[in-house]
Amino acid sequence: MTRTMTRAATARRVLITGAAGFIGSNLVHHWLAARPDDGVVALDSLTYAGVLESLDDVRDRVPFVHADIGAAAAVEAALGEHRIDTIVNLAAESHNSYAVLNPREFFSTNVLGTQTLLDAARAVGVDRVHHVSTCEVYGDLALDDPGAFTEQSPYRPRTPYNASKASADHLVRAYHETYGLATTISVCTNNYGPFQFPEKVLPLFITRALDDLPLPVYASSRNRREWLHVRDHCRAIESIVTRGRVGATYNVGSGFERTVDQVADAVLAALGKPASLKQVVPDRPSHDRRYLLDSGLIRGELGWRPQVGWTDGLAELVDWYATHRSWWEPLRDRAPVDETAWATGRP
Repeated sequence: MTRTMTRAATARRVLITGAAGFIGSNLVHHWLAARPDDGVVALDSLTYAGVLESLDDVRDRVPFVHADIGAAAAVEAALGEHRIDTIVNLAAESHNSYAVLNPREFFSTNVLGTQTLLDAARAVGVDRVHHVSTCEVYGDLALDDPGAFTEQSPYRPRTPYNASKASADHLVRAYHETYGLATTISVCTNNYGPFQFPEKVLPLFITRALDDLPLPVYASSRNRREWLHVRDHCRAIESIVTRGRVGATYNVGSGFERTVDQVADAVLAALGKPASLKQVVPDRPSHDRRYLLDSGLIRGELGWRPQVGWTDGLAELVDWYATHRSWWEPLRDRAPVDETAWATGRP
């Protein structure tokens, strides 16, 4: 068999849902570069956080489907028309603060949408479905807890967003066990990188600091998050899809933690801005204290390791937002939550 024939035989037809979002758009770019023989199709419903411009430089190589994963007919048509054999599901409502105000939208997309996508995959005969989850399904850890969440940790979601993602994970596992659908799940920690909507903490801090605006730091400023660069997450997803065990769940984390206050200080230092820009604001309801993942399984089984360190990754990110105002400035007014207004009861 020739090399060309071998490549053709192993090439995939991949549908990435939520492809105009932060991780989705980065995954589209990663997949095209890492697996050029594969065909990639992007699907997104273009909610307020969907930014089609994030895919501008690859639109000539990636067909785009404007559809919601909860629209069964549209999803089945896309799977059939593009001969999709692999789905990576990143379509989700993901902003915890917005979920406090509008939980129904989160359950509609994250639970019923995932179920509709799984049904479409079964109907069309998709070979593999990979579902991306969040460390928040496990609940939170005490700040002084010496442990970390493993793939066997019980699910204890504390917010509507967390609960909607936990429900979706259970659906994915149930469809594997009940119908034999070939699925995998990755549970990732906090991502950062380019093309992240400016409502999330790092781009929020960076874009506000660039314009000398206050950085809203929650009162529980010692709460910690584990930070993973989105490029490392994309590499993990590719590893799981191409080499991971069917039915398995893999935690994807860096082991690197920072408090909210430390994140704000790092952004201000990178931009040469004064600490006086930090503004303490009330916590949102059910503000989780800490997440930390044990990612030993993916490191041991698949040989994945994070490659982007925090110092370099943050410096690169600050520079990206400083030089891409045309991307993020039009998005500022789209954010549905005012993080400074929790004291009023409804941001």
